[in-house]
Amino acid sequence: MVDQAARKRRVTVSKTAEPLKSLSREGVSIWLDDLSRKRIASGNLAELIERKHVVGVTTNPSIFQAAIGSGEGYEEQLADLAVRGVTVGEAVRMMTTADVRAAADILRPVYDATRGRDGRVSIEVDPRLAHDTAATVAEAKQLGWLVDRPNVMIKIPATKAGLPAITEVIGLGLSVNVTLIFSLERYREVMDAYLAGLEKAQAAGIDLATVHSVASFFVSRVDSEIDKRLAKVGTDEALALKGRAALANARLAYEAYEGVFVADRWTALASANANKQRPLWASTGVKDATYKDTLYVDELVAPGTVNTMPEATLDATAEHGDIHGDSVTSGYAQARADLAAVERLGISYDEVVKQLEDEGVSKFEAAWEDLLGVVATSLSGKGVEGE
Repeated sequence: MVDQAARKRRVTVSKTAEPLKSLSREGVSIWLDDLSRKRIASGNLAELIERKHVVGVTTNPSIFQAAIGSGEGYEEQLADLAVRGVTVGEAVRMMTTADVRAAADILRPVYDATRGRDGRVSIEVDPRLAHDTAATVAEAKQLGWLVDRPNVMIKIPATKAGLPAITEVIGLGLSVNVTLIFSLERYREVMDAYLAGLEKAQAAGIDLATVHSVASFFVSRVDSEIDKRLAKVGTDEALALKGRAALANARLAYEAYEGVFVADRWTALASANANKQRPLWASTGVKDATYKDTLYVDELVAPGTVNTMPEATLDATAEHGDIHGDSVTSGYAQARADLAAVERLGISYDEVVKQLEDEGVSKFEAAWEDLLGVVATSLSGKGVEGE
């Protein structure tokens, strides 16, 4: 049960949250990249909304594996599910959708105040379906029905099979968070899939104002892979490029976004009250301890974007983030130069982003399988096989 006293207590906003306030003023929506039943029940999520300008939540299979794997807060529901003799898959979906539904209720005032722009909670389709279009669409519809909240966003990976699924799900009037985007080419395909979905929705008579989407462009993993390759090259030129590829990639993604959402195709949809598909910076916690812990926040400030942060990055930004206006649009020329320099050193951009997409899907599949294993053990320990 949610601690109502904790949710309602008055909290004085500290001066350390000023960078977050500045970030919001610059047009960046701050979403939390984490969710657990403990965070919901303790009032922590409500507190982050009040104190740290959090206006949305993202989840993924790894987040749920960590939350449910801890067991904390899930004991009663697990016992009930065991008594019912549900399958492991059904148990996982009952627990994850319950958490997303509760978080969506907490964020509902934000959703109402922003007319659906924020106040969103994302839940991902089964990652094992990443290469199956029809199954992804069916899962997205099922998740929308299970959560049953207008502020849910269904996460669909930006695989080749995911692209037509995005169009189909948007065409049904569901809001979508497109995840695991690493390459500029794939990002352009994602935007095209979104516009095609809006056109389908419009043809079906759906009010386009009710459909929202974000495109989750992953950041730190790009530096992790390219930095490793630069270190292997080992020259002064190579080492000087470390920590620059991910920002360059993201900035050029924003340039692509600016181009798509002024073109004639978009203008026709905008006249029907369609919403832009906002770029969302994902994987914004630094992986290299030598980098400033707010690097992927400070250097990716641009209007109309979302930055989803793990709590450590959110706290670091609140304490010492350096937010001084748009840090993206003036850097397009340097971004192109940085990626070209990486290519000249023999590091293939196309190879890197393909590897990262494959690894991203595999990591989420592994986290999902681990979660299924943990829940299976819990159910069997309560006298149910869980098959």
